Amino acid sequence: MNLHEYQARDLLMKAGVPMFEGGVAATPDEAEAIARKLGRAVVVKAQVHTGGRGKAGGVKLAATPAEAREHASRIIGMNIKGLTVEKVLVVPAADISTEAYVGLIMDRETQRPVYMVSAAGGVDIEEVAATTPEKITRLPVDPVYGLLPHQALGLALTLYQDYPKVKAAARIMQQLWTAFTANGASLAEINPLVTTPDGEVLALDAKISIDDNELDRRPDLAQLRDDSAEEPSEVAARAAGLTFIKLDGNVGCVVNGAGLAMATMDLVKYYGGEPANFLDIGGSSNPEKVVNALRIITSDPAVKAILFNIFGGITRTDDVANGIKTALEQFPVQVPIVVRLTGTNEKEAVRILEGIGMTALGDMDEAVSRVVALAREAA
Repeated sequence: MNLHEYQARDLLMKAGVPMFEGGVAATPDEAEAIARKLGRAVVVKAQVHTGGRGKAGGVKLAATPAEAREHASRIIGMNIKGLTVEKVLVVPAADISTEAYVGLIMDRETQRPVYMVSAAGGVDIEEVAATTPEKITRLPVDPVYGLLPHQALGLALTLYQDYPKVKAAARIMQQLWTAFTANGASLAEINPLVTTPDGEVLALDAKISIDDNELDRRPDLAQLRDDSAEEPSEVAARAAGLTFIKLDGNVGCVVNGAGLAMATMDLVKYYGGEPANFLDIGGSSNPEKVVNALRIITSDPAVKAILFNIFGGITRTDDVANGIKTALEQFPVQVPIVVRLTGTNEKEAVRILEGIGMTALGDMDEAVSRVVALAREAA
């Protein structure tokens, strides 16, 4: 679950990270009021779950409250990478001497959180990572002991030579660790971490992603989710208890089990197709889940053919077949469906599908190659 910047700032400030106080506004009038209260030049920042806001015109400097209102009126409602801006953050403008990047991310290779820091940080940190990765210092952290003081100082020394700044940056590194672990984050970053002419070290921007597994035990964090900023199909799938991620292909995939879903997507690509989604209906799916899965997939106009790939262990294949039958009775499906299933109650599932004029295949390669060919013909 991604957080908006203003939400991430709140979590970092609770951990002690030094940041300017600001306010979030949903209207131009509110933005003007916040700027007037701050009493200085401000930055008006679009709140959307994507990068590149500044380059898209979603971050503007305002010298007066009236100018803040004018910028907010243009930014609110703006479309940035397919997302509509509903709110803006209004914060004091900073006099910046240097910019750096500090981030924490869960790393699959080391199976632990990894710090990434760079004195070449700022808005173009992605370009630094791609072209000059040697400028980024990485440090895996033992999750039992956390970031130790000498490790924090070592990271800070890669950013600054002046000891007061090193000490301040090291403290911020440890505060970022506190925010990361206390909120079950999978990503927490400060970009940029800046120094001012008077020697202050401040965080100007914040980004945090919460591991979805944390939300069941942290309803306070779950309340921070902004469904309006997410892909509608993913919101609908979550409400239906489905694991779903929208992709850019044209072959819709309905599979039971994450491992089989990944293998299915790989096989679709092997046969020259592109998966339109990752969708796992779970190990004990009922017909209603299948109905919801088909409804979500067919709402994507890019989908030209649909593949059901079901291996019935805990999952009963006849439940899946009944779900397909119910869905076709409830709403028309205008694209071809290929079904491959095997396992629990397979004979009953085949009988149900034959009753509605469908054929169930037993071979995975045959099913995938057929659905890719159908999608290609439709495209």
